[in-house]
Amino acid sequence: MFAAEHRIERRCPEDKVFFVQGDPTPFCRERCEAVSLCGEVPVPAEHLGPCRVCNFSGLNCQVLPDEATNEAARNVTVQKGVPDADFVLYVSAIEGEKCTQGETIAYAVHCQQETDFDRPIAGHANLCPSTLLPDEQHIRTLLSTVKHEVLHALGFSVSLFAFFRDDDGKPLSERITATGRPDIDEELMVHRWNDRIVRSVDMPWLTTAGLLTKKRYYVVTPRVQQAVREHFRCSDLIGAELEDQGDDGTRLTHWEKRLFENEAMTGTNTQNPAYSRITFALMEDTGWYWASSGYDPLQWGRNLGCNFTNMSCYEWMRLRRLQGQSPAPYCDSVKRNPLRTTCTATRSAVALCNLVHYLTKPLPKEYRFFEQIDGIGGDYAASFGGSVALADYCPFVQEFTWQNSGRNSDCSYETNQPDRGKNFALERYGQHSACFDTGRWKESTCEQVRHWQSWGSACYQYRCHDGLLEIILSSNASIRCLYNGQKSYVRIVDEDAWLHTSHIVCPACEELCSPEECRPVEELDLVNAIDSDETAYQQSLKCYASPLAPSAWLGAVSSLLLLTAGTI
Repeated sequence: MFAAEHRIERRCPEDKVFFVQGDPTPFCRERCEAVSLCGEVPVPAEHLGPCRVCNFSGLNCQVLPDEATNEAARNVTVQKGVPDADFVLYVSAIEGEKCTQGETIAYAVHCQQETDFDRPIAGHANLCPSTLLPDEQHIRTLLSTVKHEVLHALGFSVSLFAFFRDDDGKPLSERITATGRPDIDEELMVHRWNDRIVRSVDMPWLTTAGLLTKKRYYVVTPRVQQAVREHFRCSDLIGAELEDQGDDGTRLTHWEKRLFENEAMTGTNTQNPAYSRITFALMEDTGWYWASSGYDPLQWGRNLGCNFTNMSCYEWMRLRRLQGQSPAPYCDSVKRNPLRTTCTATRSAVALCNLVHYLTKPLPKEYRFFEQIDGIGGDYAASFGGSVALADYCPFVQEFTWQNSGRNSDCSYETNQPDRGKNFALERYGQHSACFDTGRWKESTCEQVRHWQSWGSACYQYRCHDGLLEIILSSNASIRCLYNGQKSYVRIVDEDAWLHTSHIVCPACEELCSPEECRPVEELDLVNAIDSDETAYQQSLKCYASPLAPSAWLGAVSSLLLLTAGTI
């Protein structure tokens, strides 16, 4: 337990301080400020410690008693600090200057460290008000954002790496005798860390412009190194790579987006944030905390090996194509109508490849990953890349929002359920729903036939029952999945007498259910299963009028395609 009485240090005018040898706490020159800030928040007077001052020359340094502090700090009352607290977090919602930079939604900083072991004991987090929305989806994102910022203030910060300690409490970085603190790195303008904490390595980086060199920074502390090696299944991986792009609040203060996509401590929130074992390992390697086992599973990059961690996404995608495999977790399909959707790696949402055309000019040579797009090379292909810059412009599958309805593609929210008249795939969104691959859907009545422009995946409720994965459609029809890749063909008539026709592809049971909930394959009657899944649901229309002539049918289809062509 760290709990103690914390008193926040008073701010010094113009931040001019002196240090007395053997005392790591600074002294102000002549006086203390009347108001002391933690980040952008004034610290309550009762939380402040005494005023510590030296004369103009840095001599006669002393800790003033309360009465003298009141005078030196312009009559600020001194109280007893914050009792029984391990950490004090000051939270604000101010539309400050940082909120206008890029797509910033929040930021955090530590304000003070305790003197014995350098652990942060006070911090500030600001939430940008313009990004705060009251709906359920944004509230979930906000909660994850708050956790993210708290972790920055607790230790996941480039400004704190140099203060990490080993398991015996000994500093990992060298200290200056006079201050007891690490020296300043003049290039990075942060305290200088030892290469037992973070190590920089020049690595080869192949793009269509040729073989380049890319400086990468890795956290190499013991638990992080072990966790990241096991995650990627790469036994000689140097460590966990840090983000090398963005401003001072992003660069080197997050995991590399290209490699850790939806890990919650990457520099931008794209989808389904996961606080993984790797982040927990870093917090434990600070030397200040013990981490619980309550981390989230991280699927992105899992077991993909050293090639994935070391190669550029261009080299990785090229290798996978030569091997006859998918470029996953990256992608190479340009968004166009008709939309061909897929599922995110965790099956949490319907998704699209975020490969986009940067119209103004080609991307910098280190981010050129395509030799041809639509059969056209040169500067045209060089201007295509992923929409997330922090991922080194590597394109990946990502959830999205439908512009014409405002619906998000996250399967877990009932509010994303399409209107009944537009629910062509018989989708069922909600807390226990996931994304599944499907064929192209056709709807028909006795008078009309219509095909929908977007297809490829859809959200359905699922359950783990009797050793199998079951998929439940909006019509309450259910599909029992007996094996990975099973195609279940459906012909279902809805309440409005439309016949929905397509197929749904079953994933492996273990993708959505725990191993204990899945029956071993050898126990399944796959011979009968292969026959039965061809006729999962076979309902028919009862038509008594003459069918449409072929020309009229084609006209009905083409006009509907124009009406239903959606944009994202």
